[in-house]
Amino acid sequence: MTGRTAFETQYGFARNAVLLSNWRESPFNRWSFQNVGELVPSTPFAASGGAEAPAQALGGLLDEKVALAAEPETVAAFLKRSDTDALTVLKGGRLVGDWFAPHMQFGARHIIFSISKSFTAILAGILEGEGVFDPDAPVASYIPEAEGSAYGDASCRHVLDMTVSLDFEEAYLDPESAFARYRRATLWNPGGGSESLKAFILTLQRLGEPHGQTYRYRSPNSDLLGMLLERASGHRIGDLLREKLWQPLGATSEGSIAVDMEGTARTAGGISVTPRDLARVGEMMRQGGMANGRRIVPDAWVRDTVSTGGSFEAWQRGTMAFLFPKGRYRNKWYQTGADSGAFCGIGIHGQWLYVNPKAEVVIAKMSSQPEPVDDRLDVELVAFFEALSRMV
Repeated sequence: MTGRTAFETQYGFARNAVLLSNWRESPFNRWSFQNVGELVPSTPFAASGGAEAPAQALGGLLDEKVALAAEPETVAAFLKRSDTDALTVLKGGRLVGDWFAPHMQFGARHIIFSISKSFTAILAGILEGEGVFDPDAPVASYIPEAEGSAYGDASCRHVLDMTVSLDFEEAYLDPESAFARYRRATLWNPGGGSESLKAFILTLQRLGEPHGQTYRYRSPNSDLLGMLLERASGHRIGDLLREKLWQPLGATSEGSIAVDMEGTARTAGGISVTPRDLARVGEMMRQGGMANGRRIVPDAWVRDTVSTGGSFEAWQRGTMAFLFPKGRYRNKWYQTGADSGAFCGIGIHGQWLYVNPKAEVVIAKMSSQPEPVDDRLDVELVAFFEALSRMV
């Protein structure tokens, strides 16, 4: 009788059970979210090459109680209940500790889904500071072929702040929706390869409402942002990530980003990095755009992004105001509106990069939640991050 392989022992299923048709479903996502490149075409972006400090346990912090649901539970219990794969916590720029689920090892990369949007916006801020990219310019000034689409009369600012009046819904679980066609164009679903990501995006049409009035979470905006940055700079996204962000940041591990049939980067959700390097991005933002004594992105851009910019009214008209009732959205980062000044990047299936300036805390959480979106759990997660910030 043939015994179970080491893979099956660790994950509870065979590698050949993970397919393009199910890689975002539980339990397969516990492996696939760390190995996206085996399923979807991807391109790497190199790190600075420095050595990473060894793993450091969170220790007694895991036994602290948090009151998030009906009964208080330990931090460790909540991490398991929220399908956490990895957690890294920084305080004042120093490592507090790491936590890993049994199926994720220290140093492994993990997809961050829509925190990729926040990374891409950082590139936009860098290029703006260099005078290469104008956030107030019309989209068509960089991509003339956008004329006739929803973006034909939109500005790059509308794209950055998710206020494009776009006739498109993020219907994650509807196989017959335009979103499913979008996923095929990204090569994330079976049946792709006949329509590129750019070709799909430029077929999208607008709603009757003017641009700029309502926050609408629409991922194609962020893929388009990557195309705008490539047109403005003349460089590919992978190269921009490496040269403008990853190596100056002092990231120690190579990252990767998914690409479509034409090599167009999936800037809306295709980046994979380690938890430590994700936390470094949050710390850079907490430090006003500085890392290792080097300016990465202009301070004015960071302040505008995390505290002063964005439309409260547009946010209130959107569908996510329940999560941050006093919040705003700017340059693909969420301002919570909390007294702590907390801000964050968020990705589906439980990816979070939470920064609490008042407490000087950065929390990177990578997860394999079964559902793409879980509103109830998201509310608990915000409360968890606030509680954890007080504990450390």
